[in-house]
Amino acid sequence: MSTIELPESHAFPPQVLRDYAVLADGERAALVGSRGEVCWLCAPRWHDEAVFATLIGGGGVYAVTPEERYVPGGHYEEGTLIWRSRWITQSGIVECREALACPGDPDRVVLLRRVEARQGPARLRVVLHPLADYGAEPLSEPHRDERGVWTARVGGLHLRWTGGAAARLTDDPDDRGAASGGHAETGGPGPDSGAGSRRATRLVLDLRLDPGQRHDFVLELGRTAPNGPPPEPDAAWARTEQAWREAVPTLDHTVAAGDARQSYAVLRGMTGASGGMIAAATTSLPERAEEGRNYDYRYVWIRDQCYAGQAAAAAGEYPLLDAAVRFIGARLHEDGPGLSPAYTVDGGPVPDQRELDLAGYPGGYDRIGNRVNRQFQLDAFGEALLLFAAAARADRLDGDGRRAAEIAADAVARRWQEQDAGIWELEPRAWTHSRLICSAGLRALAAAGPPGPRARRWTALADTLLAATSATALHPDGHWQRAADDPGLDGALLFPALRGGLPADDPRTRATLAAYKERLTDHHYAYRFRHDDRPLAAAEGAFVLCGFATALAEHQQGREVEAYRWFERNRAACGAAGLYAEEYDITQRQLRGNLPQSFVHAMMLECAARLAGADGVPERPTSSRGPRR
Repeated sequence: MSTIELPESHAFPPQVLRDYAVLADGERAALVGSRGEVCWLCAPRWHDEAVFATLIGGGGVYAVTPEERYVPGGHYEEGTLIWRSRWITQSGIVECREALACPGDPDRVVLLRRVEARQGPARLRVVLHPLADYGAEPLSEPHRDERGVWTARVGGLHLRWTGGAAARLTDDPDDRGAASGGHAETGGPGPDSGAGSRRATRLVLDLRLDPGQRHDFVLELGRTAPNGPPPEPDAAWARTEQAWREAVPTLDHTVAAGDARQSYAVLRGMTGASGGMIAAATTSLPERAEEGRNYDYRYVWIRDQCYAGQAAAAAGEYPLLDAAVRFIGARLHEDGPGLSPAYTVDGGPVPDQRELDLAGYPGGYDRIGNRVNRQFQLDAFGEALLLFAAAARADRLDGDGRRAAEIAADAVARRWQEQDAGIWELEPRAWTHSRLICSAGLRALAAAGPPGPRARRWTALADTLLAATSATALHPDGHWQRAADDPGLDGALLFPALRGGLPADDPRTRATLAAYKERLTDHHYAYRFRHDDRPLAAAEGAFVLCGFATALAEHQQGREVEAYRWFERNRAACGAAGLYAEEYDITQRQLRGNLPQSFVHAMMLECAARLAGADGVPERPTSSRGPRR
């Protein structure tokens, strides 16, 4: 890939992650910064090339920014991913309402932006500068028709932009043009302005609004040329509002219902028509500066989607559960015991990891693709079994789902003695969590269906896994250790008991929780495991997923005050838009890693449901199984 000069990387440099909002429609997502810049959008699907990529040092931006000095803010409309950027300027208050039009079309991006002068007049600069292939391919064949609608090509995509009739083509990133002295209206060069130009690759508009006036922009990007008239803004907004109303429940029966509802909206926005839920909307945002821990998460991780499905089941809201069962069931039917840990949203293979010739987000690299495509993760089968068991308890497991559950159980029987990469995708080893979560899944599946030979076989296999793991991976102090050859603790070891694999009062359960809190937590923030002798916060950020898991573990032990302390501490570890990343740097109070991280939102939702008493945890055995030592 060749690179070109990227002035937007200087005009709109990356910000701290807490300042971003995400727009999503199930098929792709856009990140919006506090300066009104869309700095990340892959089109037309999640894992396709970015046309706006200044987030990771690439090119391309779509910005609506006040011309005056301003203080930024914003918020989501409740239960949606409709974002309202809000700026207090020296002249008044201006807002930009923005969303990806819903329901999302897999083949076409429709990005809605509505600017309104809420108080006083507004002066804004609008820049549309798409660059395909992360910044390598500029706009071509720009044309403005007699209606003032722009069309162009950008790489292999067709673009159409309405609302920018008065925009001018320019190659000067500092071009401010002549003040219009009025409103955005058709003017300037004629309809064929810029056609054939090699350098005039950005559209710039000076937008002037009187108090109370509003102006709509609609951007479309697709693999085929737009067919028919452009979307009518009022109708597109109405459809989008209706889609969110129908998709996101009130969740009034949960703790912190507003935040639970927002997490549900995030999960819904990350879940496509195929049923697959993307792990995160972005790539290459570092978990730790200059340590190489930055990855591409624009794919469907089996484990992550199982967490989301189980969270939806706990909340009693089943569309996300059904989507997870459908997508993961299809993967098991296709790949059986060769199930991959992750797939594209279409169920295809994750591409190999490679680096782009970009600067990357500061402290990170510019990686796309993921090496997970070469891994075996045993725990994915256990999580799938837990998902299918949750669906069965809700009477939502059809024949295909039951057969997929049997495939997963048979895969565990065949492969449980193999070494695997585990939940944290490390070097192959007999990870304790992988075996215990498979034991929990087998036990849950057996309990969720009718008694009979299969249920007895699954229960016996669960007993075998638990006994074998107890014999090799129980620490002399009585708690679970990471692996037979690794005596360390791990936040993942809280999950088997949470999923019913062991009783809450099992000494191993209690010893593991006590040791974990003592050695791997700090003021109600939790870490995955100890990397080395450095202080926990010096090695990596607090892992928000583990913080919510600790809240659930305290709840399981009946310590409700402690459960709420853990819940509230980690509920607050989000950005201004309420989005969670994978990690939270407690020293700098900053988000770390890709954004938004779906499995954190899933665990937050599950906590909100279970702490309120909507506890769908399977019946736990009344006595421990397998030997202890």
